[in-house]
Amino acid sequence: MLDLRRNDYDVTNSVQVSSTAAVSEAVRELFVSAWPGEAFARVATAFEEFERLFTGRMPGYHGVDTIYHDRQHSLDMTLAMARLLVGYEGSVEAHQRFGAERAVLALVTSLFHDAGYIREFDDRLHRNGAEFTLYHVTRSARFLARFLPGIGMESWVPVATRIVHFTGYEIKLSQIQLVDSRDRKCGHLLGTADLIAQMADRCYLEKCRDRLYPEFVLGGIAAAPGSDGTMQVRYSSGLDLLRQTPQFIRQTRSVRLGGEFEHAYRFVEPLFGGKNPYLEAIERNVEYLQRILRAERWRMLRRNPPLFTSDDNQLGHVRGLMVNRLKALWA
Repeated sequence: MLDLRRNDYDVTNSVQVSSTAAVSEAVRELFVSAWPGEAFARVATAFEEFERLFTGRMPGYHGVDTIYHDRQHSLDMTLAMARLLVGYEGSVEAHQRFGAERAVLALVTSLFHDAGYIREFDDRLHRNGAEFTLYHVTRSARFLARFLPGIGMESWVPVATRIVHFTGYEIKLSQIQLVDSRDRKCGHLLGTADLIAQMADRCYLEKCRDRLYPEFVLGGIAAAPGSDGTMQVRYSSGLDLLRQTPQFIRQTRSVRLGGEFEHAYRFVEPLFGGKNPYLEAIERNVEYLQRILRAERWRMLRRNPPLFTSDDNQLGHVRGLMVNRLKALWA
């Protein structure tokens, strides 16, 4: 059955994570199971507004044009977050529980954690959202600060704009100031959901090679001039990025997931009989990549995942921008 997992479905092959409606319904069922009788309306509204924003139908915004951090990623991450929330709520003592209001905030923050990649109409400087990579989380926080009052959650803006930074690297986690320990734990779940959803994606390896690398080029991560004027190259190609991926996953699991986030990934396990389908999928990806690396058989990466951006031609467009960027760097 695992071999039949579809490219745009979650780790259980039961939820189409490219569909806003499908993920919204799955999250609603999880929410109701943990907080029966509590209103889901604000989360439902957030899903509707997410669809408008990412498809380019929200006034003032172009829609998502990043080819790795596309609509599917944010939906997949939000589903993982909902599972973590429900597992957490049923596993801790009463005084540690989030409650429905905080859970709503967490789900809304999940949906818009990558809103900072989306360009605004009056932006004449940037040609693709990947150019915001190094500070996109700060931009996401600004979007949340504008969005939350519209659904009656203005008082939660200071929390949302802080916990969203658990999904990035712009601020040291130790420097994120939160009064309530439950908010910090919520941040741990957010950061965990973001990472495990990505690394457990059925097409994670192909997406790293073909989609994440171009974003890293445009965002100034793959290569950039150093302080001494020489070129500092972190990833020379999509294949080079893949060669470094096993080490990235090991470090992420040890330092980020197991350390800073305090093994929060375990909170999905009560929903799956003690098993963790995300970690299992990550292990399969690592094992497959190691087989490829040992033999240098890149043809084994043959999946062609669908793309969920606001424009069907984004792959070619972003690759063209990447080539131009590399030429300019090495000129």
